[in-house]
Amino acid sequence: MAKKSKRNSGPKPGSNRAAKLEQRRLEREAAAAASSRPFEGLAFECDLVALREFVPSALVELSKEDGRRIVGATILPGGVAALVREEDGQPVGYVGLQLAAGYGPDPAGELAAALAWARTAEPGTSLQVATVDDDTPAFADLIDPAVVPPITVHQDFDWWIPAGVEPSAEIAHTVKHANEAVLPSARLEAEGLRGAWWVDPGEKAHLRWVRPEDEDVLMNALSRVHAAGGLHLGEGSRFAGSFRTHGLLVPVFDLDREKHADEWIAPVLEFGARLEEALAVDEPLTSAERRSRDGLRSRQVTLR
Repeated sequence: MAKKSKRNSGPKPGSNRAAKLEQRRLEREAAAAASSRPFEGLAFECDLVALREFVPSALVELSKEDGRRIVGATILPGGVAALVREEDGQPVGYVGLQLAAGYGPDPAGELAAALAWARTAEPGTSLQVATVDDDTPAFADLIDPAVVPPITVHQDFDWWIPAGVEPSAEIAHTVKHANEAVLPSARLEAEGLRGAWWVDPGEKAHLRWVRPEDEDVLMNALSRVHAAGGLHLGEGSRFAGSFRTHGLLVPVFDLDREKHADEWIAPVLEFGARLEEALAVDEPLTSAERRSRDGLRSRQVTLR
């Protein structure tokens, strides 16, 4: 069992460090109270939310500090918060985005705590649960918030086993079992396109597009597009509804699964252009658009 670290009683009252920690605590509480979007302000907010909520298997390069890579992973073995392993003779930290223990009231803080741990932990160790305290830095301070980092989508969990490592029979069975549950998925990539993900669960494929706009503003725009007959991605598609998660709204379309994921990029861009036009309208909704909005809202669900 790993040794527990000794902790002192905290900074001396009235010291500069105590003041800084108190300021950080107040800022965190204020941010949590003011916004339900824990990753607002990050250039890859939409993709990060997708990776945390519904992408089966993918990796995202979060940061590189003092030569150590830190990689975000949709889910790690056992659903742990983080782990460190050796690859090509170098320690690499992995931070879990989907957790067996679920999320607490401060998702960004928990992710920051896991990332900070992974920066210094020894290879071969793991962190079951990340705990936020007054020393936890802001997540945006640990990465470059203006960058959309590289994202690699996998169709299996073979990356759970480092290259050149022969897994035990138990671990090999765990990976095999996880691979059997992975749904084919893809991130639609084009200039200016973010947060659009295709997945094929079986009878029909889906597009889930995490959008960055304020929910009410986006809902009004969707209502305008719907009233004009444009809420679709062309032949073989149907608007299925939307859901809320991490303070964002995610429109969902049912798709013809016979088409390859890349075949939907052009239709998604065309729909995006219609949506942008609707977002630019600064007028009250018409009666037809209000009826569309009422219908769309009735098909919404909230994940968290």
